[in-house]
Amino acid sequence: MDYVIIGLLVILIIIGVISLFKNINEGKIVDQVNRLEVNMMKEMGNFKNDLSRDLNKDFVSLNEQLEKRLILINEKVNERLDENFEKTNKAFTDMVSRLSKIDEAQKKIETLSTDIISLQSILTDKKSRGIFGEVNLRHILTSVFGEKNDNIFRLQYKLSTGVIADSVVFAPEPLGTIAIDSKFPLENYQMMVDKNISKREREVYENKFKSDVKKHIDAISSKYIIVGETADQAIMFLPAEAIFAEINAYHPDIIDYAYKKHVWISSPTTLISTLTVVEMIIKNIERDKYTTIIHEELNKLGIEFMRYKERWDKLSRSIQTVNKDVDNLSVTTNKITKKFESINRVEVKEVSHEEIDELENF
Repeated sequence: MDYVIIGLLVILIIIGVISLFKNINEGKIVDQVNRLEVNMMKEMGNFKNDLSRDLNKDFVSLNEQLEKRLILINEKVNERLDENFEKTNKAFTDMVSRLSKIDEAQKKIETLSTDIISLQSILTDKKSRGIFGEVNLRHILTSVFGEKNDNIFRLQYKLSTGVIADSVVFAPEPLGTIAIDSKFPLENYQMMVDKNISKREREVYENKFKSDVKKHIDAISSKYIIVGETADQAIMFLPAEAIFAEINAYHPDIIDYAYKKHVWISSPTTLISTLTVVEMIIKNIERDKYTTIIHEELNKLGIEFMRYKERWDKLSRSIQTVNKDVDNLSVTTNKITKKFESINRVEVKEVSHEEIDELENF
């Protein structure tokens, strides 16, 4: 629009100049200049007003757009701030929760450290270690078989030779009675895995540790495997998973030695698995035993049912015969009833020979 107004002004100026030159000879130069000046002032005024109005209009539109954009930006900023505040608040809450859990864990670690120190002081004594192993063994047996289940296991069981086993499990044949003895070779094991001593010293303690374990295997094999009384194998229970893992990982010669002596080395985890298998075998045997009894009773019940069927068939035939006789008697009764009704109505007529024969057949 601005360019159009400017173009019109230029055209008007050109026209005015041309008219001015035409009227020079006629003596109207002054009037034309005055009129041209007036027209120019008028056009300039109109141009100024139009320009001011357009600028004002554009400013108002631009201001509205800026306000809308600012409002939109403000809403977005508030939304992001709310989201970030929510995330920050959640992260802070989680951090506080984790700090509290860390604090609780720290307290538990301190308590556990105290308990471990106490446990180490207890396990330094051989007798205390023996009691610890027996208690652990008892806990495993009761967890698998239940409390006071003397039909499956017993603690401190005395054999015919006078030797007392820590526990025995009465497994089904062909296993039989399996003796379990708890052993805890700790001192030489601790020295063997101690990294603060030299390798040569660790090797010396390693040989001592192997010797201790083999002595335990020999003792179990000689005391708790009795021909005709126990199974041909026994179990050496190690209450420490670390010792069991050490033997299986780095000392296969001990495993071979125990196998030759018919002694199975077990830890708390493997003993639970073994006893669970034994429990399943016992349950299957009991189930098979009751299955045989149920099968025998079902056979007896089948025989009785066949007798019942024969007697029912005989009774059914008798009932059918009686039912047929009742039907015949009912027909005869109906015929006699009709005759009596006819007589009562005095409907006397000559009796035919067929009716006489029918009456005689009553």
